[in-house]
Amino acid sequence: MKLKALVAALAVAAILPVTALADEATSSDKANGARTCQALKTSLGETAFKTTYGSNADKSNAFGKCVSAWTRAEHQNRDAAMTACKTEQPTATRSALNRCVQAKLKAERTAERAATVNAAKQCKAERTSLGATAFTAKYGTNANAFGKCVAKLAAAK
Repeated sequence: MKLKALVAALAVAAILPVTALADEATSSDKANGARTCQALKTSLGETAFKTTYGSNADKSNAFGKCVSAWTRAEHQNRDAAMTACKTEQPTATRSALNRCVQAKLKAERTAERAATVNAAKQCKAERTSLGATAFTAKYGTNANAFGKCVAKLAAAK
């Protein structure tokens, strides 16, 4: 029994430092997520935007859901860009490293935004051709079948 308790305590002690150092989304990630959502809202139009991201009955939570999703994406993209830039330029100055990261982030953000807009257009066309009932059956029975379609198609690109 004491051995099990010791092993459990050691496991917790080993995990805590790792979780304490976990990188969190920055205010910059949140701001970029909000800017991306505003651009998507303009590109898609109010109705398509709400249909894509809204999950409650009147889709009034669409912007918040969008910002949340894109903040996570910005955070992951920033981490990936930092790793790639450090690998490409191991002796780069801090400003050169920052320029590299910003360039990679901008390129990734632009590509992901374009993929989302294209996916929304494809889903709209598919919903029209299949009909609402078949479309909902294919992508889910809840109120956000359109959002699931967009997420699936955008992730595939």
